[in-house]
Amino acid sequence: MSPSNIEKLGPHYQPPEATTEKIVASPEESWPTKDFGLIPIPKRLQYDPLKPFHFGIFLNVSFGFASTFTVANLYYCQPLLIEFSKSFDVTYEEVSRIPTLIQAGYLVGLLLISPLGDLVRRRQLVLLLVAISTTLTIGLAVTKNLRVFETLSFLIGVANVTPQILMPLAADLAPPERRASVLSVVISGLVLGVLIARVLAGVIGNFTTWRAVYYMSIGVQSLVLIGAYLVLPDYPSKNRDMTYFQILFSMAKYAVTEPLVIQVAVINIASSACFASFWVTLTFLLGGPPYYYSTLKIGLFGLVGMLGVLVVPFSGRLIDKLVPWYATLTATGLLLVSQAVQTAAGGINVAAVVIACFGLDVARQAQQVSMTTRVLSISSAARARLNAILILSLFIGQVMGTSVGTHIFVQHGWRACSLLMLALQAFSIVVLLLRGPHCPRKRWFGYEGGLEARKRVVLEREKSRSGEGGTVEHDPEA
Repeated sequence: MSPSNIEKLGPHYQPPEATTEKIVASPEESWPTKDFGLIPIPKRLQYDPLKPFHFGIFLNVSFGFASTFTVANLYYCQPLLIEFSKSFDVTYEEVSRIPTLIQAGYLVGLLLISPLGDLVRRRQLVLLLVAISTTLTIGLAVTKNLRVFETLSFLIGVANVTPQILMPLAADLAPPERRASVLSVVISGLVLGVLIARVLAGVIGNFTTWRAVYYMSIGVQSLVLIGAYLVLPDYPSKNRDMTYFQILFSMAKYAVTEPLVIQVAVINIASSACFASFWVTLTFLLGGPPYYYSTLKIGLFGLVGMLGVLVVPFSGRLIDKLVPWYATLTATGLLLVSQAVQTAAGGINVAAVVIACFGLDVARQAQQVSMTTRVLSISSAARARLNAILILSLFIGQVMGTSVGTHIFVQHGWRACSLLMLALQAFSIVVLLLRGPHCPRKRWFGYEGGLEARKRVVLEREKSRSGEGGTVEHDPEA
C-alpha cells in the first residue's frame, strides 16, 4: 500500500502484520492427505485453499465437547483423595501431592506444548495429545503403585492442553464477526469440564470404586479421539520459518512488550483470584454458622455455577456486536456488583450467596470471552502463544486467590475476605480504564480513536477511510 493511501487511513491505522496474518496458500501447493504420514485424512477435512472450511454450530459444539472432557482429566482426582489414601494404604498428606502434580504438569504443558499450535498442524497435535492422554489414563486405572500413579498424573497434566490448541484454532476458522460467539462455546465447554469432573468423580467414586472413574475417562477420551479424527479440519502449520525456541522466545516477548496483553493479563490475574477465592471459601462459609449445610447441599451450589456456564454462549452473541472493550467493562462491572452483594450479605442470607454465585460465574466467563477475543486478534499467526499467556495469567490468579483467600477467611472471617476480593474487582476496572476502546496497539495509555461502542459503526468508518486506497485487511476485533 502506498504512503499516500496509508495517510488517508488516519494516524492510528495498524498495518496488516499488526492485526492479522493470513497463510499465503498457493492452489498448486501440495497439502497433506494423511495424518502422521500414515492415517488417511477424510477428504472433506483435507485443507483446500480454494474451499475454506465452514465453521458451523456442529463443529463449534464439538470443540466445546472436546474441551469439556479433556480438561476434566485434571480434576477427577480431587473428590477421590480419601479413596486413594485407602487404596494405596498411605496418609492423606501423601495423596494430597496428586492434584499438585497434575497442576504442575498442566503448567509445563501450557509453557512448552501449547505454543506448538503456532508451529505445527493443529489436527495432528490434537490427535496426538488426546491419544497420549487416553493411554496414560489406562495406567492410572490399573496401577497399584502410588509413585507410578503420581508420575502418570504429572504426565497427564502435561498432555491435557488440548483446549488451548482448540481455542486459537477456533479463532482461526471462525469469521471475525462471529469470533466471540465461537470462543464463548469453547470456553464454556472448558469451564463445564472443571465443574462436571468433580460431580462425576464424586458420584461414581461413592457408589463404585475410584478406578471406575478412570475407566469412564478412558471411554470418553476415546470418543473424543474418534470424534476429532472424523470432524477436526486439517489446517496448515503457521510460522514455517520459525523454530520451536524462537516461538518460545517470541511468547515471552509478547508477555512484556504488548500493552494490551499486559493489561488483560493483569485483569485476568485479579479476576481469577477473586473467582477462585469465592469458590474455595464457599465451603467454609456454608459449612459454618449460620448455615451449617451438609456436604451434599454445598455441592448443589455447583449446579448454580453450571447454569451460569450455559448462559455464557448467549452473551457471546452480544459481545460480537460490541467493541470488545465495552463487553469487558460491562462484565467487570457485573463482577464488582456481584462481589458487593456477597460482601454485604453473604454470611447473613443464603439468597445473597446464590445471587453472587450466579453473577460471578456469568460475568467472569463473559469477561474471559471478551478479553480472549481482543487478545487473539492482535496476530493470527501468534494466537496459540497469546492464548497461552492468557491461561498462564489465569493460572497465577487461581493460585493467588486460593492461598490468600483461604488465609484471610480463616484468620479474619468471610467479610474481610470478600472485601479484599471487592477491592481486586475495583482494581480490575481501574486497569481497564487506563486504555480506551480504540487505543492504538503500541500505546500504553489513552483514549485516542474515540469512544464508539458499536462494532458495525467502527467497520463502516474503516471502509470509508480506505476510500480510493482499496481494501484494508483489518481484523475488526483488534
